[in-house]
Amino acid sequence: MRTYRNRTAVLVSAATAALALSLTACGGDDGGTKSAGPADRTASAASSTSTTPVAQSGDKEQGGETQSGGEGTAEQSGGKSQGASQQGGGQGESAQSGSGTKATKAGTPLCTAKGLKITAERQDGPPYTHLTLSAKNTSGASCEMKEYPHIHFLDNARGIVPPVAKSKPASPVILEPGQSAYVAVRMSEGGRKENTETVKEFTVTLKANGGGMAVVKSPVAEGLSVNPQKWATGYWTTELRNGADEF
Repeated sequence: MRTYRNRTAVLVSAATAALALSLTACGGDDGGTKSAGPADRTASAASSTSTTPVAQSGDKEQGGETQSGGEGTAEQSGGKSQGASQQGGGQGESAQSGSGTKATKAGTPLCTAKGLKITAERQDGPPYTHLTLSAKNTSGASCEMKEYPHIHFLDNARGIVPPVAKSKPASPVILEPGQSAYVAVRMSEGGRKENTETVKEFTVTLKANGGGMAVVKSPVAEGLSVNPQKWATGYWTTELRNGADEF
């Protein structure tokens, strides 16, 4: 009887131990499963949380790059600079086109005797009472002819040929290279009893142009008949005019 009981007790103890082990194993599986769930949720949340800021951070960085160093800002900055440059160039250009014209009008150098070829030609006759002086610009640059020529037909004591006021042009006389200026000169009235003198050459001084003198030969071999009481000269002009240069 004791042996049976002992065996029974041993079997019961073994069964109890096995049951306990089984329960322990089941409880460990349940606990692992339960702990795994929150861990997974935490990891998933952490993963989603870490992923979202990275994406947002990337978007912000991209946005920041676009705003600060992106093409849009560069284009705006470049556009402003280009606009300012164009405006400046325009002014600069607008300011440059106006001053050059004024300088050309006001700064044209005066013609000099060295840069002119002055010749004389008798006007239609007889009697040959008038002479045309021409001054051709041979300087190679534009120049201005001022006022009238100081003509000495005879010696200096006899004075210069006086100008005729109505012949004065209204605007400056600018000669381009190769262009000529003209002056009408009255030598005499052509009367038979008129007291005249003959000259075969005379001088022309450009006093209003700063001086300079040219010696002009008579266009005809017999010389020119001049009357100091009647002679007169017009002003330099680019072409002889009806009325203004008729005297």
